[in-house]
Amino acid sequence: MFKKRLVPYSTVIELTLECNMNCMHCGSSAGKTRDYELSFDEMKKLFQDLSELGCGLVTCMGGEPFLRKDWYEIMKAIKDYGMNFTVMSNGYNINDEIVKKIKPLQPYAVTVSIDGATAETHDKIRGVKGSFDRCMNALKLLRTADIPTSVITTVHKLNFKEIPDMKNFILNRNIAWQIQIADPIGRFPKKFHLTEKEFYSLALFIATSRKKYGIEKLPVMGAHCIGYHSKVLPNVMLSPRWEGCQAGMSVLGIQSNGNVIGCLSLPDNFVQGNILEKSIKEIWNDSSFCAFNRNFSKEQLKGNCIDCKHGKSCKGGCAAVSISTAGKLHSDPFCLYNIEKQASS
Repeated sequence: MFKKRLVPYSTVIELTLECNMNCMHCGSSAGKTRDYELSFDEMKKLFQDLSELGCGLVTCMGGEPFLRKDWYEIMKAIKDYGMNFTVMSNGYNINDEIVKKIKPLQPYAVTVSIDGATAETHDKIRGVKGSFDRCMNALKLLRTADIPTSVITTVHKLNFKEIPDMKNFILNRNIAWQIQIADPIGRFPKKFHLTEKEFYSLALFIATSRKKYGIEKLPVMGAHCIGYHSKVLPNVMLSPRWEGCQAGMSVLGIQSNGNVIGCLSLPDNFVQGNILEKSIKEIWNDSSFCAFNRNFSKEQLKGNCIDCKHGKSCKGGCAAVSISTAGKLHSDPFCLYNIEKQASS
């Protein structure tokens, strides 16, 4: 029996760890550049290898990707190797010049992080006064230039109650909205993490908003950390169904120093090589890469996932959430099915 060939279709790369904000929920504690960050030529070789592996989409993030002086050349190289790219930005530096330069490259999307319905909340979370107004202006510039635009909102106790009001500046603006939860890693204090009840209410908000407004008026979806087999709510994720953590399966993360990890949301102890020592082809094609997913069996399930009927395909939910909240893999407690099951027992 032949195994399906694994392809890193979606690769996320840090262009730099340098950042001009001090976000309280930053999992990578971004701010200063790493001691060493990949050169442009090293990135070009990486993109060539990724293209040959079958990668279709490269997400450029940071830190803040637009702080890297050669961001344009990097993104052009991605396109030159036949791949699409998205940019995940905090929005602070996006101006007319950046919009004018990036538009001809036809990005798949440019995303701006907005974490509150008010400037007071957003600026407090982001650690920079005036950042909310700069982000709103970035959205305006991107949409005026007809560049595909998305908003990413990371939810925790400090902005949870403002999520319903945030839809007012996204509704009917042809802006996609991705909602995700903050994990207690990096700078994020665990005391601000959502409870399971709040998490379920967030999923309920996404589901009801999609039903009320439709995907054209309000294209809102949950990230990989929100969902899983609800018996009550329709699927709230972008993907049509949850098929387990995709780290090392169809997703790949690369830190700005060349470290390779199955997903950039995972902690550093999951790093499995560096492209300066082995090519990304060698690392990806090594059977031991992300063995926790590639060689998964139901016997690895833990906690409430052990006897779950969805365990074989679900693999215990999002690996990053599982590690950061339960302290172990294959045991994500933030699962709609599990929360509903506990509520009914």
